[in-house]
Amino acid sequence: MSLNARRELLRAVFKRYQGANKRDKSQILNEFVEATGHERKYAVTLLNLRGDEIPATRSKPTDFRPRRRKYGVDVERFLLVIWSLSGGLCPKRLMPFLPVFIPSLERSKEIVLCPWVRQKLLIMSIATAERILSRERRSREHGITTTKAGTLLRHQIPIRTYADWTEAKPGFFEIDLVAHCGNSAAGEFVHTLTMTDAETGWTECVGIVNRSKICVVAAIEAVRKRLPFPLLGIDSDNGSEFINYHLKDYCERRKITFTRCRPYKKNDQCHVEQKNGSVVRPLVGYARYEGEEAAAHLNRLYAIDRLCVNFFEPSMKLIDKTRTGAKVKKVYDVPKTPWQRLQESGILDEEEDTRLQDRFIALNPAKLRRKLNDLELDLRKYVVNSPAQNERQIQILEGGQEDEPVC
Repeated sequence: MSLNARRELLRAVFKRYQGANKRDKSQILNEFVEATGHERKYAVTLLNLRGDEIPATRSKPTDFRPRRRKYGVDVERFLLVIWSLSGGLCPKRLMPFLPVFIPSLERSKEIVLCPWVRQKLLIMSIATAERILSRERRSREHGITTTKAGTLLRHQIPIRTYADWTEAKPGFFEIDLVAHCGNSAAGEFVHTLTMTDAETGWTECVGIVNRSKICVVAAIEAVRKRLPFPLLGIDSDNGSEFINYHLKDYCERRKITFTRCRPYKKNDQCHVEQKNGSVVRPLVGYARYEGEEAAAHLNRLYAIDRLCVNFFEPSMKLIDKTRTGAKVKKVYDVPKTPWQRLQESGILDEEEDTRLQDRFIALNPAKLRRKLNDLELDLRKYVVNSPAQNERQIQILEGGQEDEPVC
């Protein structure tokens, strides 16, 4: 029932309701509620108004015009282009980063914005960007866990929780392995070692052929050599690929603090777990990869992706969390890239700071993204079936044809 129809019915019922006794009023009220769909208390309020307080019907419902659009098709088109070149950043991280990201694209002559489009993009709210980009954003799959507890040295490696990360300088990394095993953890398959600095969010990824202690230590050493700042500490989960004498001896030789999180408490490693979901999985996916060639191609992919993540992908840090009953209020800082946080930390010497600044100016984020997309497509040729899938194919071939589906 339309608004005008409800108001006309109210006017028709009003006089009858006012002159009725208690029993008749109850019946009239029931009929009015059923016809209009109003809540009973609200219907009683309407029927008890004075005659001059009853709202009038609207003679021209077409007087209501939609609000004029503030952002035209050109602005939306450029926002989609910039969002795509950023690797699909969420609007909460993308919009505050536009004053840095747009000049990088213009400096590389990837986009040319007229002044009014540039101005509208810079003043656009996060909510508006989320509405415009909502049709393009997609859901993600989920993988399986392959962590096996290592109990050999658990009492010799101290536990460290999320609340214990009090070092206010870069160099203390959380590390984790991401398994590229498809839907089966049987056999040997490629892994990604992810290392994330707790202070700046600087992230490094390395593809390794298996989860052996030798491969893990070699990957950590490769990351240590290319970091722009010293590796001071690592914090791992309780998997046997980390809790072993090989990694413990390596940390003692390099004077690296080695700690572990509590068992079954993933939030103790929240920094690296976030990067597993926002960096590794969107790039590599959940397919199965095996062998040295796949790991080598994965490292070529990560060599480009580390530039995108550390120089052009801002992140937000939690600065306060308060709980009121069942409600949790979280306060985050302004989104910044790991490179920006590294500059603010003051840990870099003048030579290293100048080198990284020149590197940042010379980078073309759009070119990096295109190269990353090409390598990502090439990675698909290394996808292999899991052992369970291979066994199913053999059964199909031996039986002559696939079983009919059961309804």
